[in-house]
Amino acid sequence: MSGPWTLPTRSGEHVVALAPDGAGLVRVHWGARDSAQPAPAPRRTSFETTLDLLPLEATALGTRSAHAAELVARRADGLRGVRLRAAGEVALTVGGEVHELRAPFTDEVAEVDVELVLRSSTAHDVVTKHTVVRNRSGHAVELLRCWGGAFTPPVRPGARVGTLTGAWSREFTEAVVDLPVGTFSLGSRQGITSHGASPVVTVRARDDRDAGTYAVALAWSGSWRLQVEAVPFTDHVRVAGGPDDEAGVVTLPPGGSVTTPQLAGLWVPGGPDEAAQAWHAYQRTLARSTGPEHRPVVANSWYATGFDVRVEHQLALAEVAADLGAEVFVVDDGWFRGRTCDRAGLGDWDVDEAKFPGGLEPLVAGVRERGLRFGLWVEPEAVNEDSDLFRAHSEWVHRAPGRDPVRLRHQLVLDLGRPEVEAWVLAQLRRLLTRYGISYLKWDMNRAITDGGAAVPGGDDWSWRHTQAYHRVLDALREEFPHVTVEACAGGGGRIDLAVLVRTDVVWPSDETGPRDRLAVQHGFLSAYPAWVMSSWVTDEPDVLDREPVSVDFRCVVAMAGVMGLGGDLLRWSPAQRERVRELVALHRSVRHVLHGGLVRRHGTPTGAAYAVQYTGEEAVVVLAWARPGRPAAWRVPLGDLPTGTLLRSRSDGSTVRVEDGLVVTWSRGDCDVIVLDRV
Repeated sequence: MSGPWTLPTRSGEHVVALAPDGAGLVRVHWGARDSAQPAPAPRRTSFETTLDLLPLEATALGTRSAHAAELVARRADGLRGVRLRAAGEVALTVGGEVHELRAPFTDEVAEVDVELVLRSSTAHDVVTKHTVVRNRSGHAVELLRCWGGAFTPPVRPGARVGTLTGAWSREFTEAVVDLPVGTFSLGSRQGITSHGASPVVTVRARDDRDAGTYAVALAWSGSWRLQVEAVPFTDHVRVAGGPDDEAGVVTLPPGGSVTTPQLAGLWVPGGPDEAAQAWHAYQRTLARSTGPEHRPVVANSWYATGFDVRVEHQLALAEVAADLGAEVFVVDDGWFRGRTCDRAGLGDWDVDEAKFPGGLEPLVAGVRERGLRFGLWVEPEAVNEDSDLFRAHSEWVHRAPGRDPVRLRHQLVLDLGRPEVEAWVLAQLRRLLTRYGISYLKWDMNRAITDGGAAVPGGDDWSWRHTQAYHRVLDALREEFPHVTVEACAGGGGRIDLAVLVRTDVVWPSDETGPRDRLAVQHGFLSAYPAWVMSSWVTDEPDVLDREPVSVDFRCVVAMAGVMGLGGDLLRWSPAQRERVRELVALHRSVRHVLHGGLVRRHGTPTGAAYAVQYTGEEAVVVLAWARPGRPAAWRVPLGDLPTGTLLRSRSDGSTVRVEDGLVVTWSRGDCDVIVLDRV
């Protein structure tokens, strides 16, 4: 059977069929539920084959020659390339809302098998794909590129490509690239997803016709690459991605196999906000929960103490945090042996007896007596050279033999891909979580990986090994300690992707906590990732770029937009500040189910005179709004997710508002506001 096979989604469908000669799967249709037509037969010349021009779901060098391919293989005996042909029946299975298609292909000469797996669900708009590559030959096979496939949005000619780029403390900055022809590529070589780019793109037609929005994201937490290719005179662009192919080579021994990271693609009618809502709906299926049990109001000690961690001071902070409505108290960096600055101690995960002469237990007990859960900061992949761990196992770090290692932040990185290192890290975390009854773990990673894997013979696949081990450790923690909330951090938003969202509960989008600058980071973050994972603190830190003054209310409402936290020096806050923060924390907790469960829609941009984020739940709407000095006396927010004529009642004054033309007057006071509207 040559198809077609239909993978339905909530808003549309993804239809595929066998390519000519069974050389892969070809996308027949992707979009609204129309009658699927056979893929157009492109011209064939002596310079391009048919397979080079068709919208193939996944292909290899050797099957496709003139244009990009996702699998590039070289056998140890010199045979290069893989010529794929169908190797059996394509199987489409349906289980409830989920549809799964498995398509087997092989190269009988190279003796390499490739199975392509696609999944969709009518509960969301995302189609995922990955491949399993197996080596049946008696030779080793090097995979110079090993990506899971490609998506081919039919948006010709070329595309407008939306990206999220930035730098440390400037993550998730939106940018649009006009790509009439050629290749646009972005990614990371840092061993983490990086602050410079996020592994997700949106794709829209260049002529602004109403073709909806396509988007593609990669579930991979190491070095990565996404590539958008626009070939002239074809009916599509090609979006492919996977682990960065400059960061190493995966070698399959005889009988070996590898499963590629998952690539996710979506189509929705509408624009970027509809695409964001579609991502959020899909990400809700990845999360173990979106409730308050793993999205508590956190008080973190870092900005109040730095490395100067003392029991009495920590308990005083916890006392105030409990009074303000926090639910968890997290002791940040500085609690472990030898840690008085960032030059020593990393790797020695024992309590510093000089700071805690009675051990950590008195602090844990004191925090719990105040009605708070206890949390701890760790950086398990990092090591200082001034540490007992490094003195005992200097061979465990990423480094090139004979070369002085690259030092960043006075630390090196453990090669987590070595089995003995993975086992050691997991053992340390198990010990801490078990002994101290920790229920909140903040996992940080404060530098890029350099000299990756060079000390390990055959370690060209260092990024694969390190990333897979990171995932395995998180999976083990989730299974063994299901009560523990895990927050992912990498010097801010340096390691955020779909694979991290599967394995953690909360992520730290940026080290920038100045409220106006932070609002800009969160604006971009919400275009691809959900509010219920977006950790955001109220701190005392100034803005670096956007220096217009703000109130305490403004800082609190910025933090309320995600998972609210308190990160300032609480002991220095005035009684009036504490009272206002207490009121706003209580308000956040009362509407948290809407903030973390509703449809998110952004209105305007943070650089404008006024900006708002709307959260539409089943029974209520919450609008968080921010303004600049000299703003209009009142501002009207378009409530795009509510039908005209919907009746809303303000929870603050009881007044009733009818939504007309999707607009409702929101506020006329202060530099920010929280509007809670109940449906009538």
